[in-house]
Amino acid sequence: MTQIEALTGISAHKLRMWERRYDFLIPLRTETNIRYYTGEHLKKLLNIGILTRNGFRISKIGKMSDDEIHVHVLEILSKITNGIKDEINALILSMMDFNEIEFNTIFQRNVIRKGFMATITDLIYPFLNHIGILWGANKLIPAQEHFISNLIRQKIISAIEVLPLPSKDAPGIVLFLLEGEDHEIGLLIASFIAKKLGWKVYYLGQKVPSKNITNVLELTKPHLMMTFLINPRREVVKDLMEVLDSQKNVKALISGNMDLLKTIKTTRNIHLLENPNEYIQFLQKHMELV
Repeated sequence: MTQIEALTGISAHKLRMWERRYDFLIPLRTETNIRYYTGEHLKKLLNIGILTRNGFRISKIGKMSDDEIHVHVLEILSKITNGIKDEINALILSMMDFNEIEFNTIFQRNVIRKGFMATITDLIYPFLNHIGILWGANKLIPAQEHFISNLIRQKIISAIEVLPLPSKDAPGIVLFLLEGEDHEIGLLIASFIAKKLGWKVYYLGQKVPSKNITNVLELTKPHLMMTFLINPRREVVKDLMEVLDSQKNVKALISGNMDLLKTIKTTRNIHLLENPNEYIQFLQKHMELV
């Protein structure tokens, strides 16, 4: 229930009250009588959350068909200017329905209003966190995540390609994921931000052997290195610590699973980042010192 509340913005108390009063949203129950919601329930709740936050009464929504609900949601989304929660919910729906047109509409609308950088940091990054919640709630199939991840990946790569090359004396940053780390979207976001801010980016991508990273750091002599730690396997954490121990002269930025990051001891050269805005601030401040 906590996961459903986090995804939809509808409190558990309100949801139970609606279930008692209206019959359009009845959860299923396990053999042990535990309530649960299907993927179709979740999609309906995401739409209902958007409608109620925009002035629709639940008694009126309960009388609407699914098609009528969808029409009203689309009308709201075409007009909102600062409804990030609604936009994230709409992205979730586009992912669950494999709807590329809807994803593109939402993405381009935000780029026009806020610019690419703000769209990535304020919309896409929180959306990725919601995908993690959906995984935890077993509300996604791998194909849905792959579908939306590839759409986001295409957008970021296209944006990176049109950025100007950095100056010859620009500070350098090496970006990599270790073997065992497969989630590349965060690293691509970090690459776009660094290049946008004028850094020289050495992008190694995912599944890079730790020895290769050490070689690259010695050859390129960057000011920073950046990686993400999401996979809790001991081998991945061990490999990362070996890289950090061998390159104490290079500042390391690490983001990802905050529970895992808490196991890493920070030093003057190891910095843990929770979100893109912390990363942006660090790059801007460090660039002034170079």
